[in-house]
Amino acid sequence: MTQRDKQTLNAPARFNSEVVDWTRMHDCYGDVDRVPALLERLEVEDDAEAWAELGRRLILEHDLVFPAGFGALPSLIRLAARTARARRLAGAILRGAAGHHGCDELLADCADAVAEFRDLLDRHLRSRPVDYLAAFVDLLAAKEEYHWSAVLGDFTDDFYHLACPHCSVDVTIAIGAYGRYAAIRDWHLGDVDRRALRPASSEELRGTGRWMHGTAVRDGQEALADGIAHLFGKAECPRCAAVFGVADEYASANRPVLR
Repeated sequence: MTQRDKQTLNAPARFNSEVVDWTRMHDCYGDVDRVPALLERLEVEDDAEAWAELGRRLILEHDLVFPAGFGALPSLIRLAARTARARRLAGAILRGAAGHHGCDELLADCADAVAEFRDLLDRHLRSRPVDYLAAFVDLLAAKEEYHWSAVLGDFTDDFYHLACPHCSVDVTIAIGAYGRYAAIRDWHLGDVDRRALRPASSEELRGTGRWMHGTAVRDGQEALADGIAHLFGKAECPRCAAVFGVADEYASANRPVLR
């Protein structure tokens, strides 16, 4: 470790008066000194190699976030105002917060920074960027809507699988170029006995669905808004003809349990 790295480790980073104790925040290699050193370097220069190493140290495959990831989150959010790399890495950490990371207290300490990140992402969405959907799902994660952040697509070829709440048959919900329907999936015949979805009107939407749809409409994302209206609309079961809310049933079956 260089003298500069030692100085970084001994001088705790600050964000909104919060002190980060790096000595108890290991990265995926078990190190406690490398992440603060990388963050200090990135405060000075937008170094691609440093960003790549930082990402490897904070998040493993399958979105497993290490304690140093939550320790770095306030600094990343501060940097996110000037570099897309920081915004994307902060978003990836928050998407991974649904996993079994064992860092609930560290994440709770980042509440003020996450609130600032939500505002930053919302401003970014208003600019209608080319990475709109990526920023949209990051904002969902920042709002702790982890199940939608994990599965929401651009509705060109999206499928959601759930059980009918009345007869328990497996139902495939399609929202995309192939149509917008509920069906029984047959691995030989494809989706059979299709029933058209009933999209929710803007007046019918509530809660998260209302926010998602309203944001997409505000930003001129017509395909996304239409897909969300169908996702939060109604489906008819092809087996028993019962009508149920698609989003309600999907969220009920797939909402992650935080630990």
